[in-house]
Amino acid sequence: MKYFMDDIKGKVCVITGGSGILGRALAMGLADAGAKVVIIGTKKEKAESVASNLNEMYPESTIGLAANVLDREALLNAKKEINDKFGLIDVLVNCAGGNNPTATTSKEILTNDDINDLSKSFFGLELDGFRSVFDLNFMGTVLPTMIFAKDMIGRGGVIVNISSMSSYRPITRVVAYSAAKAAVNNLTEWLAVHLAKLNIRVNAIAPGFFLTEQNRFLLIDKDTNQLTERGKKIIANTPMGRFGEPEELIGILLYLVSDISKFVTGVVIPVDGGFNAFAGV
Repeated sequence: MKYFMDDIKGKVCVITGGSGILGRALAMGLADAGAKVVIIGTKKEKAESVASNLNEMYPESTIGLAANVLDREALLNAKKEINDKFGLIDVLVNCAGGNNPTATTSKEILTNDDINDLSKSFFGLELDGFRSVFDLNFMGTVLPTMIFAKDMIGRGGVIVNISSMSSYRPITRVVAYSAAKAAVNNLTEWLAVHLAKLNIRVNAIAPGFFLTEQNRFLLIDKDTNQLTERGKKIIANTPMGRFGEPEELIGILLYLVSDISKFVTGVVIPVDGGFNAFAGV
């Protein structure tokens, strides 16, 4: 038996959040492997721009569509366009997500010195901010799966959810994001069991720390462009001593999409430079 990833060629792969930093890298990896790639983003111009750039390298490989992952009608319209252009969907990568300052505490750990002013703690968070982050990361995985993965029924297919290191070991301050990504892990395992007899595999990737549009404000000081104290703490607890590069997620994605991993389902795989393995001493 020969082990290649040639089976990815021609597969129709949808990536929600495909116009973001991590999504763009994953889309490039799939296009390079010969897949037909669909970039789903909230902004049409951005999604089309990413698709245009990929088509320059891999002609006629990619289309960009606008759809909010929390808008059923928009997703259904996108699915119709995908089916008309490329055919039935084989692979879904749920990459849409992120954090927001409104769901982030300023305080890492609450002490007795803070009890007279709880505004910067969990108790000061606005519920709307918490809900928006949870919905984006969790329901923004649930709804696209309900819609796009229907094409896999009777044919088989692959779903890859993008989780986070914060799902394993909740990271201070980002309470809604951590809770949502932990829910994504549970959903991944539940769906893997639910869909196994249909030959639909469901797995997740848990990136460690990569600089994105959502977390940059926490890790890099906007005035000095140097690491914040939080950024320094993360690097100190990452054995490889650096942030990940978006392209370093491509290998594990191609493995999970390919038939090389055809007996792998229901797992969440860290790509974190050793962060999850390190006890801090």
